[in-house]
Amino acid sequence: MKDIRLTKQNQLYHRVADQVIEIIQNRRLRPHDPVPSEGELAKLFGVSRMTSKLALQKLAEQGLVYRLPRRGTFLAEPQDGRITQGGFPAQDPEAVPAVEKRSGQIALIMPHLSDYTARIIAAAEAEVRKHGCDLILKMTKDCDDEELCLERLAEGGITGIILFPQGRKTCSDQVLRLKLQKLPLVIIDRIFHEVEIDCVYHDHYMGSYQMTKYLIGKGHREIGYTSNAIDHITSREERYQGYIQALLDHKIPVKYQNIHFRSVACNTSRIHERDPEQEQFIQNNPHMTAIMCGDDHVAISTIYTALHMDIPVPDKLSIVGFSDIQLAAYIPIPLTTVRQDTERLARSAVDLLMKRVGSSNENPITIKIQTSIVERKSVLSRT
Repeated sequence: MKDIRLTKQNQLYHRVADQVIEIIQNRRLRPHDPVPSEGELAKLFGVSRMTSKLALQKLAEQGLVYRLPRRGTFLAEPQDGRITQGGFPAQDPEAVPAVEKRSGQIALIMPHLSDYTARIIAAAEAEVRKHGCDLILKMTKDCDDEELCLERLAEGGITGIILFPQGRKTCSDQVLRLKLQKLPLVIIDRIFHEVEIDCVYHDHYMGSYQMTKYLIGKGHREIGYTSNAIDHITSREERYQGYIQALLDHKIPVKYQNIHFRSVACNTSRIHERDPEQEQFIQNNPHMTAIMCGDDHVAISTIYTALHMDIPVPDKLSIVGFSDIQLAAYIPIPLTTVRQDTERLARSAVDLLMKRVGSSNENPITIKIQTSIVERKSVLSRT
């Protein structure tokens, strides 16, 4: 009886293997595209997972697919370098373009699209291409969506992931799971202190410290600070800490009435209008001669608000930002700001990720990208 069952299973998995080939042909899958998993095949054809596993093993032995532990099964690269249908040469070679050989797919996960993140995306795509890989871009809506996105990418057999995380207190559960699974993963523009994981981010602390020191060097002593709420975002926290430490190191008292964290995030679509929160902050602190802003959007909003209040910038009030977004150079008073090197950030992240893809066993690495000050017209020297 047992022999009969084995014979039927053998016949069945051969049929399933043939049906997988039909799926590959019908979906016109290309080399390195994911093939349906054991579970998907079992549900699709009403067979056991063992039968679907044997079917995929048969295709792997024939060189039509390849399997990666914990990642899935993928269509193999044809020997002659051309796209195939079901592992066989395409019927019309001239109608199907040759496929560029590649070593995998790299996912870049971003929480939003802005001038800053767009520059990271462009630089990352160019760098990923140098390694013969394709870049997959994912935009996440919130923390839950980020978790789901990471899970689906891992199940789909992604080669590696570069993650710009949503603002959160601690590292997400899914990131920890991927770390345990040893899936190549690099965090950018954030750092999680509670877990050791590959990370590339700008030195926000030193950038803010140097900008505050720059204002002090220009003769300012009453220097205010305004920002969106920190909300457990390490970059905002480190910029604030850099400002505080620069004042302390130069023996300037920290006056907390000079510090303002917004109750509502700056509206980036209305930064050219008079902002009530920034107006109140300026009115309550007429002794301030300079304001350090946590990012360029807040800085630009503060400049427009001061101008609406008939406060000349920089003659009466100097204002600086952080990030050097494209708009910063084109407002009525071009903004002096901290520039973040997005190309170097993206290049370092991709290089580190590809090192992990190459099975590097080094301990987790943290790379800090240095910033620089861009001087424009929004600061007046009082010396």
